[in-house]
Amino acid sequence: MIKPIRILVVEDSAFMRRALVRRIESSPRFKVIDTAENGQEAIEKAKRLKPDVITMDVEMPVMDGLQALRVLVAETSIPVIMVSAVTEKGAKTTIEALEIGAVDFIPKAQGTELIHEKLLAAASAMVSRRALPPPALPKPDYKPQLYRSNAKIVVIGSSTGGPQALQQVISQLPDNLPVPVVIAQHMPSQFTSALAKRLDDTCPPRVVEGKDGEALLSGTVYIAPGGLHMRVNAATLSICADRGESLYKPSVDVLAESARLAFGARVLGVMLTGMGNDGTAEFVKLKQAGGYNLSQDEASCVVYGMPKCLAEASGADEVLPLARIGARITLLLGALTQALRA
Repeated sequence: MIKPIRILVVEDSAFMRRALVRRIESSPRFKVIDTAENGQEAIEKAKRLKPDVITMDVEMPVMDGLQALRVLVAETSIPVIMVSAVTEKGAKTTIEALEIGAVDFIPKAQGTELIHEKLLAAASAMVSRRALPPPALPKPDYKPQLYRSNAKIVVIGSSTGGPQALQQVISQLPDNLPVPVVIAQHMPSQFTSALAKRLDDTCPPRVVEGKDGEALLSGTVYIAPGGLHMRVNAATLSICADRGESLYKPSVDVLAESARLAFGARVLGVMLTGMGNDGTAEFVKLKQAGGYNLSQDEASCVVYGMPKCLAEASGADEVLPLARIGARITLLLGALTQALRA
C-alpha cells in the first residue's frame, strides 16, 4: 500500500479549513495530519510534525502567511503551497510568495483534481533552505563567438517553480536583446499579469503580458495570459481561448508550434522547471527542424518533469543549471553585456 502524502493545512477560517481538508482527503493519496490557525502555530507544527507539504493561507492573525513562509524557507526544506485569493491583490501577494520560496499556489476557487496534482508535484519538489544569499553567477567559460545562434525568437516553457526560475533567467538578459522572448508559464488568469509586472519592475528587458494583435518586438519579453493560448507569427501575437488543443492553458506546445511554423529553424527553445510533459513534442520538432534547445538540469529544478521529458526524448541540445541559462541565451544571441565582456 502506498504511504499517503502528509499535509499540514494552515488557514484561520474554520469554514475554509474544513473545506480544504475535505477536498484534499477526497483522494486516498493524501492525509491531512493537522491544521493551524496562524503562521506562528504553523511554524511550530511544521518543525514538530515534519509534513510532506504545507498549504498556507496569507491573511491570518498573530503571524501572516508571508511572515511564516520566510521562516519556513530559511529554517526547513518543507514545500509550501500558498492558498491565494483570485484578486489583483491576491495575485501580487502570490508572486511575492513565489519569490520568497513557495513552491506553487492554489487559487481558492481551484478544482479538487488540480489541487491533488499540485500537492503531488510539491511533495516531489526539491526545496533548499534560503538562509544565505545565492552564490554569484560564474563568468562563462566558453567563447561566445563559437556558439552563436541565428534565432529570431526565444520560446520559454515553465510550470511549477517557473516564476522563480523566470526571475533568475530574465534578470540576466540585457535590455537590448536582438529578438523577442515569448513565455508560456502555467498559471490561471490574473496571476500572469502580476508576474509580468513584477518581472518588468526587476529585470532589464521590457516584460509585458501578451495582448491579441500586439506587435512582436525585439528586446521585449511577452508572457502568455493565464487561461489562454498565445501564438506568434512573423510580426504579431495571437491570443485565444482553448479549443481542445491542450490540457494546459497557456500551453508550451501551442506556443512553440506557432514559433516553429513562423520562424522554422530560427528558434531558440528554453525548457524550465515544471510538472508534466507540455512542450516536449514541439521542442523535439524544433530541434529536428534545425532549432536549438536549452533545458534546465535536474539539480536546479523545483520539479524535474518538463525538462526530464525533453531530455528523455533527446530534444535538448544543452542541459544547464538555472544560474547559467540567462547568460547562455545572451551569449547564443550575441547580445553581450558589459558585465560579460569584462
